Amino acid sequence: MLVDDEPRITSFLGRALAGAGYPVACATDGRDALRLASTGDYGLIILDLVMPVMDGRAVLAELRRARPAQAVIMLSCLDDAAAKVECLDLGAHDYLTKPFTLAELLARVRVQLRDDARSEVLRTGGLSLDVGRLEADTGHGPVPLTRLEFLLLRELMEHAGRSVPKDQLLASIWGYDFHPGSNVVDVCVRRLRSKLGFGLIKTVRGAGYQLVP
Repeated sequence: MLVDDEPRITSFLGRALAGAGYPVACATDGRDALRLASTGDYGLIILDLVMPVMDGRAVLAELRRARPAQAVIMLSCLDDAAAKVECLDLGAHDYLTKPFTLAELLARVRVQLRDDARSEVLRTGGLSLDVGRLEADTGHGPVPLTRLEFLLLRELMEHAGRSVPKDQLLASIWGYDFHPGSNVVDVCVRRLRSKLGFGLIKTVRGAGYQLVP
């Protein structure tokens, strides 16, 4: 589904996506998008952030509640880090800033619709992480994660048993727009601990964080 309040954009991108082999439904505002999402099964929703009536943030939050596994790519003219982080934290899978090239959008669409990537489950010890559903399980049932919580946990799982420097986590997940002194990593770690148990992620003084297998 393609959601944008500018007919020129929906027409152009709709034709381009259809030409690439993707059947496309178009919505011109957030309420229309939620109506379509409630009646159909969409492999991917491409959602504009700035729209009248109901903006992309509100639509994304509602989609996250109703369909936790729904893949969403945000499109926006806002390129500041705060907007990107907010959307990722609300559950967006990707964020693309306007103007963008059609080739870049199609590449990101292919990534989100790749079946083997969407069904992947990572495992470390008794911890599993469902890539498609953004859910973690320590043996007590699946726990929904925000996109940023998922990215942080995946990074720690890939280095399980080893400490990962805070600045490495900051750069790989939040990007260079954040100051090295930012506490966003610490806040996200606290949220993961509250959801999955306080013994899962160890603070290594002066060295960062470590996932305890």
